[in-house]
Amino acid sequence: MRVLLAEDEARMNRALCELLRQEGYAVDAVRNGTDALDAVETGIYDLIVLDVMMPGLNGFDVAKQARRAGVTAPILMLTAKSEVDDKVAGLDSGADDYLTKPFLTKELLARLRALGRRRIASDDGSLTYEDLTLDVKSATLYGADGKSVRLGEKEMRLLEYLIANRGRVLTREQLALKIWGYDSEAEYNNVEVYMSFARKKLAFVGSRCEIKALRGIGYELRCRDVP
Repeated sequence: MRVLLAEDEARMNRALCELLRQEGYAVDAVRNGTDALDAVETGIYDLIVLDVMMPGLNGFDVAKQARRAGVTAPILMLTAKSEVDDKVAGLDSGADDYLTKPFLTKELLARLRALGRRRIASDDGSLTYEDLTLDVKSATLYGADGKSVRLGEKEMRLLEYLIANRGRVLTREQLALKIWGYDSEAEYNNVEVYMSFARKKLAFVGSRCEIKALRGIGYELRCRDVP
């Protein structure tokens, strides 16, 4: 899963980035509300962690504007404030959960896991669409008649993103940011290469689903009509 971390305190930012990456999350970090909103509005994040008190825009404002822009990713608020009114304000702004500083890292990770499960349709941590099932934990794709294939990391992330957004056109920029992140030097042809790999895996498992390229726009996962 790709996580956006918006925390203005440098030491805390570095520590949380290291923690989350050790837990297997792909993390992009920013240190002010303006950059946080720009990142959130790309729509590439599975989870968003927002500090409330940040330069530019505070976490409440970022959450409000993100929800107005149609961003649906779960948001976890981090703040030093513990008053009930502040918690209510955070939830009313669009946050899904609220964690007061100082906190135990195991509690932060537990809350992120819980929010991540809400993002995934199935209780067992899998995504399904028509005749496809993607087991995220084992990076295994299942198709027609239970035929399966193991996926590489980037193939898994790509298909996870496509299945979660089936029927929606995703731009090459969104896909590149989602899979490789802001700090990567990956070019758009990387997206095309991994799209080719993903198509071969769909064909291997005998799925009716296919990845359609819309010239100059992006890609969309669709399912062919049953004959």
